[in-house]
This record gives sequence, structure tokens and C-alpha cells, in this order.
Amino acid sequence: MTERTPPLHGIHEDRGATFTDFGGWEMPVEFDSIRTEHAAVRDSAGIFDVSHMGEIEVSGPDAERLMQRLTTNDVTALDPGEAQYAMITDDDGIILDDTVVYDLPDDRPADFLFIPNAGHDGQMYDRWVTHRDEWGLDATVENRTDDYAMLALQGPEAEERLLDAVADDQRTAICDLSRFSTMTATVGGVDALVARTGYTGEDGFELIVPWDEAVRVWRQFDCQACGLGARDTLRIEMGFLLSGQDFDPEDDPRNPYEAGVGFTVKLDTEFVGRDALEGVEAQGVEEKLTGFRLVDRGVPREGYVVQDLDGEPIGEVTSGTMSPTLNKPIGLAYLPVEYRSPGVNVQVVVRGEPKKAQTQALPFLDR
Repeated sequence: MTERTPPLHGIHEDRGATFTDFGGWEMPVEFDSIRTEHAAVRDSAGIFDVSHMGEIEVSGPDAERLMQRLTTNDVTALDPGEAQYAMITDDDGIILDDTVVYDLPDDRPADFLFIPNAGHDGQMYDRWVTHRDEWGLDATVENRTDDYAMLALQGPEAEERLLDAVADDQRTAICDLSRFSTMTATVGGVDALVARTGYTGEDGFELIVPWDEAVRVWRQFDCQACGLGARDTLRIEMGFLLSGQDFDPEDDPRNPYEAGVGFTVKLDTEFVGRDALEGVEAQGVEEKLTGFRLVDRGVPREGYVVQDLDGEPIGEVTSGTMSPTLNKPIGLAYLPVEYRSPGVNVQVVVRGEPKKAQTQALPFLDR
């Protein structure tokens, strides 16, 4: 498959970034060092190019019904300018993708926008169109992934950095913008959808801008450029899911209750997978995504075996890293529910050698 590149690719090359393939996109993984970039987001501010994320707009008289029936959260609870985290599940309640649904402000040309993970935009577009047609709903679905770039300005100084870039008459509205709310603003002279969202655990904003204006907006921010390496360590510290690692409908199918995101499931609404998840919620699950930290030296990585103290396998690491903030090796794994409580001793096999580990409550950081 031809690798897709973001509109800022040349800027990143000039900045000296190293790149990686992520969901079919060639994206910057590191600019300076993961630790430097990670620390900037925790202590001041950093900016990420996340243009590999999909953008799909939904409009029309039945747009809300279509969104409600294809995502697990309650879309009707949103007012224009509000957003929510949600799962997209199949008939069996298995997570196909996680997403943020935006009920767009009234001044935007579409009614709803949702954000599939990298490389999932085509699949989700087809899913929305197929179900719309099957249910006979009056809604327009547009895949705008190649029309928009997406930047994430994150960190305790993110608001201050954004205020320097927006029009004077919008500064108060930016300050008043609450978490998971969004507005249209002029950033560096460019009309942008500004959302107080992000995937680092810090305060911050995600900016969705026209593809051809991405460079102009990026240059408004004189702060640490960050790659996907830092985003990964930041999100693991918060216990946030990563598609393809912490859930994968083909290789490791998981439902929202197993994945620790049952709060996104509203069983009093009708959506694909609802009946299956009602049964899961009633019966409980056998495994849950569990945090742990290594007590011994070593770094847990995806696929490493987790075993009990007798050496019997009980799960595999889905995500792991040396936490730059805690300076401790931490990770996530699906383990039997009896290992869910914090402080349970287990072992993680690192390079063939069992290492002492202990389960931890999520998130690893209090934010």
C-alpha cells in the first residue's frame, strides 16, 4: 500500500525528525529525544502532528440517529460545540475502533465530526455509508481525512501558547473553553476547529485545519516539536488505549468492559453491539486491562508474557515503556480479574528472564 504523508512532512524532515510507518502513514516518531519531548508536554508545552488521524463528517436530518446507532456513547447528550469519547463496536460488542465524536458548533458546515484511528478512515466511512443505506437514513457522510490536518498542542502552557496565536477577540472564548468542548477560531489567520481535547493527560488543544494551511498554523507555535514516540509514553502513563495494541478486532478482540472503557457504553441507547454488551455487563468479564510496574530492572514490551509466581502464563503485555515521568518500567496487559487489584505480585518475562512485577491502579499518573 502506498504510504500516506502529512502536509507537514517536509517541515519535519527539515527539523531532523525520524519517521515511522503508522497505520499506513509516514509520521515523525522523534525530533530530539522521547524524554525531552515527553518532559516538555508534562512541564510546559509540546506540539504534535497527528494528521494521520481520520476525519469523517456526518450531516443531514438523520445525522444524530446515525451517530447514535454506530457509537456506544449517548450522542443525544451532546449540544453543539461539545464532544465525547466513544467506542465503535460490532454486533458482538467487540471494539472496532475508539473515537472522539464532535457535535460541531453551529457555524461549521457539517453537523458531526468523528475521528477514526490512523488507517481506519476508509473502513469507518464504508461502515457509516453501508449502515445509513441499510437503515434508510437521510444523512451525508464525507471522509475528509485528506482535506484536514490535525495538530495537538498539549501541556500546562498550551493555553498560553494558543492565546498568542488567536485573534484578539477570541482570547476570552479560548480561556472559557471547557474540557471536551470545541469552537471555531482564527489561528494564525487560518480558520480552525479548536477542541480542548488530546491524548496525553495534560491540558491542551487539538486543532483541525485545512490541509493546505497546516504549515502556516504549525509555525505559530514556538514550542517543542513532539513525535509519536512521546505520545506513546504519555498515553501509557495515563492508561489510554492504543488501537492495534490494546485492542485489535482480529488479533486480540476485546469489548469495552475488558478494556476498562465501560464508561463509554450507554446501554439505555440503541447501537450496534448493545445487546451483546448488555450480556457482558450482566455476566462480568474474565479478563481486564491491568496496569503493572516492573520491580526488577528491565523494560516491558508488547508481546512479553505475564505469568503468575508459579511460572504459569496469565497474559501478554499490550503496551509497555520506561515511564519518563516516574522513571519506572510500566505496562498494560489483559489479566484474569483476580489480578485486577493493585499490589498483586506477578512476573513479566523480559528477554527470556522472569522479572518481578506488581499490578498498579490506572492511570499511573494523577492528572
